[in-house]
Amino acid sequence: MSQSKEERVHEVFESIYHQYDKMNSVISFRLHKSWRRKTMEAMDVRNGAQVLDVCCGTADWTIDLGKAAGKEGSVTGVDFSDNMLNVGREKIQKEKLPSIKLKKANAMKLPFEDQTFDYVTIGFGLRNVADYQTVLHEMFRVLKPGGKAVCLETSMPENKYIHTLYSVYFTYFMPVLGKLFAGSYDEYSWLQESTAAFPNKNLLTFMFSRAGFKQIEVTSYSMGTAAAHFARKPGAVQGENIHT
Repeated sequence: MSQSKEERVHEVFESIYHQYDKMNSVISFRLHKSWRRKTMEAMDVRNGAQVLDVCCGTADWTIDLGKAAGKEGSVTGVDFSDNMLNVGREKIQKEKLPSIKLKKANAMKLPFEDQTFDYVTIGFGLRNVADYQTVLHEMFRVLKPGGKAVCLETSMPENKYIHTLYSVYFTYFMPVLGKLFAGSYDEYSWLQESTAAFPNKNLLTFMFSRAGFKQIEVTSYSMGTAAAHFARKPGAVQGENIHT
């Protein structure tokens, strides 16, 4: 019996959790840290914010968000991999950030009330869900009016030469790196497949709009190999001041 995408992804991340952080640095040449830092700067998360990090994995972005929201804020990270969450919990404990909570949950059915969060983020996780549009709708649902959703993800470069090099790297070299550094050729072969199948930044912009978001802005990084989408839920909450 063939596996569903959700089952396959769950199996992959339950398997590679112990090497996940190291492999992110190897695969992206540590550029993912720079992409996340620049995205955080653009978000300008206010002190005291209520934040949700979807598909949080081992909680690196969740921790950055927790530091930005401060002691008066609250940050929740959700993921469907117990092993990834356990790694994240160890990091949070070391950082001594009690305002951060991690919870096992499915991104396509978030266990939160409507209009709960000021910010909802998803970093390098949207490409792995079974239905991109459903997740965007869920992110929209749990955001407060005036709140901001941010997606940081790999992206197909528009320049045809960079596109070709990028495709060759992900198709042939990344699975080999996975085998060399993590002993996981098949798992990293899957990750390149999910990257190749992911919508380009223009289609993803349309999908944000279809979910109800407005003021959608896109910032490309590293010659278009990654992109951050910033989108706002229409309306405003009295007394709130979510920075652009």
